[in-house]
Amino acid sequence: MVWDSNIIIYSSKSEYPFIKNRAKNTPVIVSAISYLEVLGYHRLDVSDEAYFERFFRAVTIIDINTHILSVATKLRQKRKMSAGDAIIAATAIGMNMPLLTRNAKDFSLIPDLDVVNPFEKLRT
Repeated sequence: MVWDSNIIIYSSKSEYPFIKNRAKNTPVIVSAISYLEVLGYHRLDVSDEAYFERFFRAVTIIDINTHILSVATKLRQKRKMSAGDAIIAATAIGMNMPLLTRNAKDFSLIPDLDVVNPFEKLRT
């Protein structure tokens, strides 16, 4: 499963243990853009930075290649979305894997993308 940047951030929070548990049960795949989004945050404190550096060393990071760029470009041509979201969605599509995100609405209209919101079950 490809993890969106927001899920990576939630995994660092003690109030969301079910996110860390997911990482123990299935391989974690992330887009290289998530590395930039998460570790590039300008207000990142030292302990969070250390956590995220360990996190990224333990997961599979998918580089942005020309196929992912092509898919991301087509997604952005069809609807307004950030470059980061388009690359993350294109990564999941290219890997033929679901996307794990709390922002399911941002990705819900993308054909061929299976979106999983791990917080959805908490509402029921």
